[in-house]
Amino acid sequence: MSAAKVTLSPKELELVNNADWILTKNRIIQKVTDLFGEISNTYRSDAGKYTGFAHSEVFNMEPKISKGEQYQSLPYVMLDYPRFFTQQDVMAIRTFFWWGNHCSIQLVLKGRYLAEYGPSVNNYFQLFGKYAAETRDWYIGIGSDPWQHHFEKDNYLPIADWNGQSVTGLPFLKLAKKIPLQEWDDIDQFMTRHFNRLLAMLTEY
Repeated sequence: MSAAKVTLSPKELELVNNADWILTKNRIIQKVTDLFGEISNTYRSDAGKYTGFAHSEVFNMEPKISKGEQYQSLPYVMLDYPRFFTQQDVMAIRTFFWWGNHCSIQLVLKGRYLAEYGPSVNNYFQLFGKYAAETRDWYIGIGSDPWQHHFEKDNYLPIADWNGQSVTGLPFLKLAKKIPLQEWDDIDQFMTRHFNRLLAMLTEY
């Protein structure tokens, strides 16, 4: 039996004959990588301002930038800093670019780091409530996998809809904010501002 013939649609045939679009895509990914490199330097400098992390080993590790092609079938770039991962304990802030969707900053705490910093997070949201400028547009993870980064309703819930239970009772804590890619020129300031907000949230309340 002969194999079925593999055909290309007119749009696919047009793209496969056009190298320019893939070269443009590669240039964009490199620019995102360069931007994340600059942001990582700012993160490292800013982290040193928080005395609550003075003896934390997680900030001694170099930032790590990774990229791939297949997060839900689309390219991505991510920056992890701080980044401490074991099966039991996690403390990470992930800056994530997702082609065709958004950029986001996402905190993950698990195990001893959730026990250490979770009470300050609870105090922060109790102090400001659900609708203040300090809490508006934050999302809390409700999914079972801490390494899913989409904002569908089975993965993230707006803080305004959160039931307010103590985060220390969760299997892990995940907090996130996102910015549309149309706001490219503001991404670096957005990330730096909310990186600092997360560090303050963990130590100052």
